[in-house]
Amino acid sequence: METKALQRYLHEHIPLTAAMGVNVEHADESRVVLSAPLAPNINHRNTAFGGSIGAIATVAAWAWLHWHAARFPFSVRLVVRSSRVEFLLPIEGDFTAICERPPDDEIRGYEASLLRRGKGRIELHARLEQGGQVCATFTGTFVAIRPDEP
Repeated sequence: METKALQRYLHEHIPLTAAMGVNVEHADESRVVLSAPLAPNINHRNTAFGGSIGAIATVAAWAWLHWHAARFPFSVRLVVRSSRVEFLLPIEGDFTAICERPPDDEIRGYEASLLRRGKGRIELHARLEQGGQVCATFTGTFVAIRPDEP
């Protein structure tokens, strides 16, 4: 899947990403990098709205898993089971959300469960940066479900 194809998919299937001005800057097996302008995500303090921060972080992690899942010979449904965002610094300008590939042993466990039981669970992490500083962190547990499973 190409980076631009992923962006089209996000904007078509998660319309909020288009409204928030989310762009896919990079996407491959190692990481997904999304960018977003401050203007459509601003709050009353002229910083990024917490809900936007959480949404973009969630999308970055979900997008990495979506990218990874494209390698399977079957489709999967991806859902967020739980998530947590920690706000470290105010975001005062355009920003990025970065989700890095988790360790190989975690991927192997997730894939083995998905193949064996039809469901796989994995924890993903993302960070939000602005001006070279980490301003927020995200931890989310995602579940992939094969369509033939309930």
